Amino acid sequence: MNAGAYTTQGMDKNINILMVDDQPGKLLTYEAILGELGENLIKAHSGMEALEHLLKTDIALVLMDVCMPGMDGFETAQMIHAHPRFQNTPIVFVSGIHVTDMDRLKGYQHGAVDYVTVPVVPELLRAKVRVFVELHRKTQQLEVLNARMTSLQDEERRRIARELHDSVGQLLAAIGMNSVFLAAESHKLSPDAGKRLSENAVMLAEASKEIRTISHLLHPPLLDEAGLASALRWYVEGFSERSKITAKLDLPKEFAGLSKEMELSIFRVVQECLTNIHRHAGSPTAGIRVTQDEACLRVEIEDAGKGIPAETESAFGLLAHAGVGLRGMRERLRQLGGTLHIQSSSHGTRVTAILPVVRVTAVPAVQQVARSLSPEIG
Repeated sequence: MNAGAYTTQGMDKNINILMVDDQPGKLLTYEAILGELGENLIKAHSGMEALEHLLKTDIALVLMDVCMPGMDGFETAQMIHAHPRFQNTPIVFVSGIHVTDMDRLKGYQHGAVDYVTVPVVPELLRAKVRVFVELHRKTQQLEVLNARMTSLQDEERRRIARELHDSVGQLLAAIGMNSVFLAAESHKLSPDAGKRLSENAVMLAEASKEIRTISHLLHPPLLDEAGLASALRWYVEGFSERSKITAKLDLPKEFAGLSKEMELSIFRVVQECLTNIHRHAGSPTAGIRVTQDEACLRVEIEDAGKGIPAETESAFGLLAHAGVGLRGMRERLRQLGGTLHIQSSSHGTRVTAILPVVRVTAVPAVQQVARSLSPEIG
């Protein structure tokens, strides 16, 4: 994708605000109060309907009644924040019944960023919502810049890989041909000069191999020419040979519904994880398993190394020891609607990447909600 396409994407769109209440009259009141903000107001009459909207739409803020039949606001909030995609979605509770300090405490314990009591002061509610809307808009702008940086990095990798293959590779090939010519005349040289010429030929062959490997690691041509499966097989086989780590790759028979961006992201996740295993884990083995169903593609990379100490975990659940590389992978996946999870113990580490995919088979809405909110890591 052209990096320039990211400069305005998502910058000027109206922000989506989800209003959840089982009483239509209260939804109309919220709509009247928040209408002058000029944002996109979405109504939901139950917790389940709210979850369906979240799965289909980028929601900046959830304004939710606490007391609803069936699944109340607290239960709905708990389900929302249990999903990796919505862990940081701000929720503002509104209640005219549950107004004690203990009710407010329960609301905050379920992830609320604010707790508003009825009767609502229109100016106050508008001011609160406006703050979260502006924060979301600034976050979107940062995400656009991150997406552009990722695109530029990918383009630069391709350019350098092409330069190494076309320019440096051709120069080394020409030097190799000259070396063959000189080798034919080596009997005219002294024994020491002949030995050095032979050593040069060996080093030249090794340099050519290294340049080719570096070029392919920067951007594997197999990814464009033969697809993700071939590129992963090539990389994992080469990784095992270079690192002396026994790596096992388990792939589905075929992939469906994957864009070029998805294929590149999956390859980069596997590449980054195996690099970390080689550098830090001290594991003799690595396992890579890719599975796909109608809703998502799942990549699991697991090792049997020393793990990552629990005290190094960051407040946001991303292991600090994992470094900038995996943070970049999490952001890359997030841009595609995916998630990245890390589990670690003294027995090893498992990284799980999940990406949504579009398949022909339709999935009923409620079934899709239940599946999406099921535990991501077994």
